[in-house]
Formats: sequence, structure tokens, C-alpha cells
Amino acid sequence: MIRQERVKFCVRVHQSGYSYDDLKRIWTTADSLGFHSASLYDLLHIPTLECWTTLCALGAVTERIRLIPMVLANLYRPAPLLAKMGSTLDVISGGRLELGIGAGGGRTDHLAGGFPFPPVRERVAMLGEAVEVIKGLWTQPKLDYAGRYYTLQGAYNAPRPVQQPRPPILIGGHGERHVLRSVAQHADLCNIGHNMSLEDHRAKLDVLEAHCREVGRDPAEIQVTHNTDVLIAEDGAALDKLLAQCAARSNRSVDDYRASLGYAVVGTPPECVEQIRRYVDFGINYFFLIFPHPIPSETLELFAGEVMPHFEQIETNG
Repeated sequence: MIRQERVKFCVRVHQSGYSYDDLKRIWTTADSLGFHSASLYDLLHIPTLECWTTLCALGAVTERIRLIPMVLANLYRPAPLLAKMGSTLDVISGGRLELGIGAGGGRTDHLAGGFPFPPVRERVAMLGEAVEVIKGLWTQPKLDYAGRYYTLQGAYNAPRPVQQPRPPILIGGHGERHVLRSVAQHADLCNIGHNMSLEDHRAKLDVLEAHCREVGRDPAEIQVTHNTDVLIAEDGAALDKLLAQCAARSNRSVDDYRASLGYAVVGTPPECVEQIRRYVDFGINYFFLIFPHPIPSETLELFAGEVMPHFEQIETNG
């Protein structure tokens, strides 16, 4: 059966260097332009606004755009607390939360705050239990849970999330042995890498599909997303100027900077459409877009006006 689906675009914001007013401008602009979602990252010991608090504030000044922590470090917040925070944000935003969570890859950030940082296998096991706890508290009247890392007796979470049966859960990370197995067991969406080629995606998805077979899950139940840098300009001259500015900020030559972008989306609007379409044809329908810092409203307007209309409906088998 052929289904019509809309490709989804997220404005992925690394909030370091942005004031709250900057973030509010970006989010309200993206909201008005029809972007599907926007995200913030979760690091504590850098000069930036804290992810969860800022998401709540931005949810209050937007109407449609979905709210994504990209991704939460699991050990920073106990799972029952995170379940309560998540259901609260889903309620006050009218059902716009997509919960991005990961095992936590920032050793320095964890240790600086006194958080434990066990080996990756243990952190991923803790992540799996945390997701089970969150799902249980979002969907069950009361939860008893006895795991290795979490024990709950008669835990109760109300109000429930607006989204039914619950908000979607995205697990971020690219580790093939442990993280992708956790994705197969627990995730609704996965976010694997950055500026990846289609060949890299295929290799990771082969691993994910093998894990799904082992745990008895249909891989089609997990939506695969794609992170990409985006440098878009109206014409070649404007693109050359943008590349030169970005190269100067990173203290590189233009050639070295462009080479460092790998498989990023770079070009005029028609060129960006062509590059994105290759991934859509491959089967990826959700894109996390990392625009150069700072993000001008004009850049969001150009992408929304000249690229997004080409992907409002696509045909998929399913």
C-alpha cells in the first residue's frame, strides 16, 4: 500500500552563545514557518542555558513546533523525576514533547558535577531501565518496578501526558554493540550520527536490524533520523561568502572547512533539495538541521520557503 507522508525538519540548536531572547527568536520564527520541531542539547558545565528549563520556557511562547531535548544525559535526572517533568511539559505544551535521551557521552561534564560515569555497557543498561520506568509511569496508574538500578513501589504519575499512549522516545547514540541494541529494545526514534553518508547509514541500520531480530521487534517501528549541517544561500556568490565566514570562525581555509563538512547539505535551495532527496529516497524522513551559528531568521525563511515545500508529501511503501 502506498502512503503519503510528510518529511519532517527539526531546527537543531546548540544553545551555547545564545541568549534567551536569541533562542526565543529562533523558535518562534521556526514555529511560524512550519518546521516540525526544534531541539536543545543537554550539557551542564558550559556557559549555556540549561536544556529542560529553557525548553519549558520556549514551549510557552510557541504554538505548534515540537519540543526535543537532544539528547538528555540519563544520569543527570532520576527516571521518575524525568517522567514527571516530561508529562508536565507535554501537558502544558498541548502534547508537543518528543523525549530525546541517551546514556551520556560527556565524561568531563559528568565528573565535574559529581555524577557517576560508569563504563558504557553499564550506562546503556541504566538507560534501558530508565526508559522502561518512564514508559511505565506515563502509561500505568501505578508502577512497581524492580530492576538492577531502579526500584519503585506504587509509583504514581499524574497528570498523564496529553499524547496517547505516550510521547515518543528518541534514543541518541551510535555504539553498535550496546546503544543500538537499546534502540532496538526501547526506542520509537533513533539518532545515530552526524553528516553521515548513505553507506554509513546502511551499515548502522544493518546492525540495528540484527538487534531487532534478536529482540523480536520489527525495525519498521523505529524511525531513523539524520543529523546534518546545513549551509544554504540564495546563489553561488552568497554561498561562497557564507563558507568564507564559517571558515574564518573555525580558523580554517575555505577548502579545509568545506572538506570537514563531509556529507552535509551545502548549496543553493535547488542543490539542497537534491541532496536531501537522496536520503528521503533511501527511506529517511526526519532531518535534524544544524545551521551555522548564529542562525539568522532569513536562513530559516529561505529553507522553509524554498526547500521544505518540495517534501510536504512523499510516497512510501507500507
